[in-house]
Amino acid sequence: MKQSKRYTNEKILVLGLARSGVAAAKLLYELGAFVTVNDAKKLSENKEAQELLEAGITVITDGHPLDLLDEGFSLIVKNPGIPYTNPILEKAIKKGIPIITEVELAYQVSEAPFIGITGTNGKTTTTTMIKQIIDSYQPNTALLAGNIGFPASDVVVEATKDNVLVTELSSFQLMGIDEFKPHIAVITNIYEAHIDYHGTREEYVKAKWRIQKNMTKEDTLILNADLPELVELSKSSQAAITWFSTNEKVTGAYLEDGWLTYNDEKIMKSGDLGVPGSHNVENALAAICVAKNYGVDNESIKTSLSLFSGVPHRTEYIGTFNGVKVYNDSKATNILAAKKAISGFNNEQLVLIAGGLDRGNSFDEFIPTIENMKAIVLLGETKEKLQKAAKQALVKEIVCVETMTEAVAEAVKIASTDDTILLSPACASWDMYPNFETRGTEFVDEITKQVGK
Repeated sequence: MKQSKRYTNEKILVLGLARSGVAAAKLLYELGAFVTVNDAKKLSENKEAQELLEAGITVITDGHPLDLLDEGFSLIVKNPGIPYTNPILEKAIKKGIPIITEVELAYQVSEAPFIGITGTNGKTTTTTMIKQIIDSYQPNTALLAGNIGFPASDVVVEATKDNVLVTELSSFQLMGIDEFKPHIAVITNIYEAHIDYHGTREEYVKAKWRIQKNMTKEDTLILNADLPELVELSKSSQAAITWFSTNEKVTGAYLEDGWLTYNDEKIMKSGDLGVPGSHNVENALAAICVAKNYGVDNESIKTSLSLFSGVPHRTEYIGTFNGVKVYNDSKATNILAAKKAISGFNNEQLVLIAGGLDRGNSFDEFIPTIENMKAIVLLGETKEKLQKAAKQALVKEIVCVETMTEAVAEAVKIASTDDTILLSPACASWDMYPNFETRGTEFVDEITKQVGK
């Protein structure tokens, strides 16, 4: 980390805690700033705030008092999840107080360069693939950071110029950057998401596009050529563009005759990827673009991607039990994500567990994806809607249940040797679970209990 005096004796407000807020507060304190932390939770319920208080940092909890801004702060580092419509942020904007997110703070003091990855789907998998590939090529060099669960402000403290921060970035984080400039950046895709936060799709896209705002021709921006929106946006970037595509030959990485190829160099067969699904082919192509621009040899890329087993809850391979393969794709919280996961399997040998929160949409577009499937086990608020779609898709066996325990029991009963059981809900989890991770963990636990012994 650079020994910067930029924030020495500066009064800085860290708004909102969680992991990123704690990391930002500690980093700023180490840099010599006068740090005040403000979090909406009560102090008695706020372990993170208590720890910061004990470390000597000023902590104000139980709401966001507007008069706090009368303290003369020169900067606010906000939790990415707090929207700019929050009254304290609206007042800060009127007062002209700069607002950043902690990834910007980390960049300002980092000795290590950044590789940034954003997009609607595939960010975590692509980020993890890139890290694994670089590890194969240069062990102990790549450090995971960002939205993947490792706040950049934590990671940067130990990073040196010989490291590289492979950083997953959300649209929320990117709204709070100023100087941040990755040497290599990836946008996996852009679909409609987080409209409740951004207000419109246009604003969401603008937030994602900020990843390249400071990039120059010396930097590389990797884009999905299969999305016309990104092709059009590319015209406004100063960065050097490398493309990836599953549909056509491009300058970059593409799928050709079943091979993952980079500018006419055949890297590996798509069937040799360690994780199934068309979305993982896209993720791998994006990772290959990063690897080639980073200077990684083809053999290291091939070895890493063939051994890649996924990340938790994202087409995660759980194991083979009694000849049946089991995958956890609880992260498939929408129809598009589930469609991409299912595309990697043979429907005639697939037992799908699906269902969850009812967002009011129909499942008509899901019908072609599940046509002639061996079986589907349904739970959650959407089970009746999905049951109707499954009947139209001529799914051979359809079962509705109330719990994950029952879902796994039915799936295990139906599946036979060489079949696959896949949890890919196509729905959010909030009708039954606090998040998709809890749902996926329960699925894995039930598999272990029922057949994994």
